[in-house]
Amino acid sequence: MSEPQNFANHGKLVPAFHFFVIPVLLLNLVSSIVLLYAAARHEWGAFPLFQAIFNLILAVALIVLAFLARLFALGVQDRVIRLEERLRMQQLLPEDLRPRISQFTIHQLVALRFASDAELPELAGKVLRDNLNSRKAIKQMIRNWRADHQRV
Repeated sequence: MSEPQNFANHGKLVPAFHFFVIPVLLLNLVSSIVLLYAAARHEWGAFPLFQAIFNLILAVALIVLAFLARLFALGVQDRVIRLEERLRMQQLLPEDLRPRISQFTIHQLVALRFASDAELPELAGKVLRDNLNSRKAIKQMIRNWRADHQRV
């Protein structure tokens, strides 16, 4: 069994994305730059230069697409976390904090999802009281980590 999840090891790497797709796209970008340089230096005529420029634009577009796809997935995940954590807080927070659930920012909710049920009320109160908005700072305050293995 793997070690329990905590702040130090909770980041997620997707091998197919981080170690295959991104390196291949970066190599494609570098090769497009090299081809554009060669086409421009050797004056092969208009078509090869046009093709090299197009290849470079396409290489940049593919990198942007890969990162946007990742950002869109993370954005949807954050929206689901927001809903899940608001429901969880309705059950776990004391009466005086429940009316303030809508005041939590998406960054606060995403970070607080790692707090155990027992720790959440105290930590949520501190986050609101001190207006803490850094995901990293909030996560580092968690003593009893609640693992999330369903991340994108």
